[in-house]
Amino acid sequence: MISNREEVTQLILSAKVRKGIKWGAVADVVGLSKEWTTAACLGQMTFDKVQAEKVGELFELSDEAIAWLQVAPYKGSLPTAVPTDPLLYRWYEIVSVYGTTIKELIHEEFGDGIMSAIDFSMDINREEDPKGDRVNVVLSGKFLPYKTY
Repeated sequence: MISNREEVTQLILSAKVRKGIKWGAVADVVGLSKEWTTAACLGQMTFDKVQAEKVGELFELSDEAIAWLQVAPYKGSLPTAVPTDPLLYRWYEIVSVYGTTIKELIHEEFGDGIMSAIDFSMDINREEDPKGDRVNVVLSGKFLPYKTY
């Protein structure tokens, strides 16, 4: 018996390692971006029935696990307020150092509002560089202005 979505994430990760599957291959099966598909497999998004069945077949999941993939998750995957994993900490550091700059420039360009994380896309790619390859991350979210009422 599966008691929560995190257990399904662990089943997926275990099968991914066992089978040597890359996230891009999972995305190809699902038919969506590797970024969204990875987030969904890690328990941060909800698969529809067809998508869940494809993931279930790929990772040899039970019907119960496939049902869990279709349940709206509790979002937010960091185990601590300040991440301790070095890669995640660098993102925390980026927001700590540049967060006010990002906020200021978005407000200057768009006005008072936020960048949506719901109407959102992300692309992560390798950028070759002779001094060492770079991580190229593009975040794109719809601007949502605050309303007056």
